[in-house]
Amino acid sequence: FLLVGQSNMAGRGNVSDADREVHPQVLMLNKQSKWVPAQDPMHFDKPKIVGVGLGRTFAIDYAAQHPGITVGLIPCAVGGSPISAWAPGGFHPSTNTHPFDDAVPRAILALQSGTLKGVLWHQGEGDSNATKAPAYEKKLHELIARFRKDLNAANVPFIAGQMGQFPERPWNDARKMVDSVHRQLPASVPYTAFVSSAGLNHRGDEVHFDSSSYREFGHRYFRAYQTLIKQTESKAAPAAPLPK
Repeated sequence: FLLVGQSNMAGRGNVSDADREVHPQVLMLNKQSKWVPAQDPMHFDKPKIVGVGLGRTFAIDYAAQHPGITVGLIPCAVGGSPISAWAPGGFHPSTNTHPFDDAVPRAILALQSGTLKGVLWHQGEGDSNATKAPAYEKKLHELIARFRKDLNAANVPFIAGQMGQFPERPWNDARKMVDSVHRQLPASVPYTAFVSSAGLNHRGDEVHFDSSSYREFGHRYFRAYQTLIKQTESKAAPAAPLPK
């Protein structure tokens, strides 16, 4: 599973001992591109502030439903990155990285060990302004198509999570526009799903979720993934023969 987006995918929650416990079925590709046990924090975009995210909980849920397999997580999220940084050649100055150009080679390397089963995306805060929001839908749809093409995974599930809904920080029109793109994704692009953030809490900065909310978000991403897979399998199944 490829973990991409900005800081709420990278994770900013406080890390507990439980978040460092080794799960025998869950690995992550570390900064040195080696498979190691998945322990939070998994991302390395901003080492001084990175923390608990949603990916590990998602993977543990997946592993529980698939005994005997190993789940590999490919952390590639970059805090603060607008969606323009997730295009070929896109540059994110605060981390001195090229998010898309860095993510694809890591994913290709990881795929030597298995099959890409899904792309988990959380991003949008960096585009929630009057200048960038109107172009967000086109750029997100292009991003999904580009990941699928470059990773040779035409129908790979793409799961998008909702930005935080925090009463202390009401959404402006631009954020509502970006949210609408996320909500409409399943009706606009095949093999995609949307995950609500309703009821989740922030860690005190009105932007990032707290640790328990990240874990709950991971559960929600997995449930959305399960539903999407069941729907896909149902559509692909041959029609039952008509009664004679």
